Amino acid sequence: MEDRRRLLKALAACAMPGVAGTALATPASAQPWPVKPIRMVVPFPAGSSPDLIARLLTEKLAAALGQAVVVENRPGAGGNIGTGMVARAAPDGYTLLLTINGPLVTAPTLSRHLGYDPVRQLAPVSLVATSPNVLVVDARLPVHDVREFVALARSRPGVLNYGSVGNGSAAHLAMEQLKAAAGIDLQHIPYPGFAQITTAMVGGQVQAGFMVPVIAMPLVTAGKLRIIAVTTSGRTSLLPAVPTVAESGYPGFEAISWQAVLAPAGTPAPVIDRLYRELVAIIGSEDVRAKMRAQYFVPAGTAPQSLRQTMASEKVRWDKVIRAAGVQPE
Repeated sequence: MEDRRRLLKALAACAMPGVAGTALATPASAQPWPVKPIRMVVPFPAGSSPDLIARLLTEKLAAALGQAVVVENRPGAGGNIGTGMVARAAPDGYTLLLTINGPLVTAPTLSRHLGYDPVRQLAPVSLVATSPNVLVVDARLPVHDVREFVALARSRPGVLNYGSVGNGSAAHLAMEQLKAAAGIDLQHIPYPGFAQITTAMVGGQVQAGFMVPVIAMPLVTAGKLRIIAVTTSGRTSLLPAVPTVAESGYPGFEAISWQAVLAPAGTPAPVIDRLYRELVAIIGSEDVRAKMRAQYFVPAGTAPQSLRQTMASEKVRWDKVIRAAGVQPE
């Protein structure tokens, strides 16, 4: 009888509001993710290459998840401002980041007051695309290849300007790598995004720069810019007629841009896994792959751990470039 009374009391306690009742109800009442719109932060301006990739992915990701996925541009400091914002966001699955390699692998070395740690504060989801960089010059310059560009720079030390999207960006470090290898002196002018760089090049304020082909090609076709090299180790199928920097007298030169999706560290593992699986499926679809290649991107799609390994190995490689080129932290 005593055992029966104890059992009845326990059941009554579970039925009443309170800790015991709440604990039992939690698994059944937990809401499935996602139940509201998701924001994908792009730490570069609208029209930039990360923005283009984000907008290509979010429509299909929204359809797969059953919730809107909204691109939010937060440019500044070479991508560090928007990246830091995501690193400090709530790890609830409703804030994502799509960024390039700079804020993830070189910014910690080159920024004394970065304000975030990409290894500790960001959770990799998937590498989504890679792209060669192209070395472009103002079409009014009398240069058609890397050798002529280097010769012109040597004849006018400190006079030619080049643009990048900030200290530690792929465009910045690629040119610093070339400067060190070729022994030339160019002035670095940072801009918020490539749209501003191309405007400056057309206006004559900037004479050269590394950028991804999707940004450069419209102005190349219009005769405003000229591509003189690509930064892959061998010629790329995206631009097979364009020589590499490596074959133009600087063996070993390589500078690839890549783009990845991450979330705040602490985002639940099932959410990360769902995002990874959906992104890989989207990137693997024929229409997305065709659109990526049409914009001069090579589709990727990797597991979170693979992206983490990429970040680690790229940091080691670019730290060597930074030291060799003498690039100083800001």
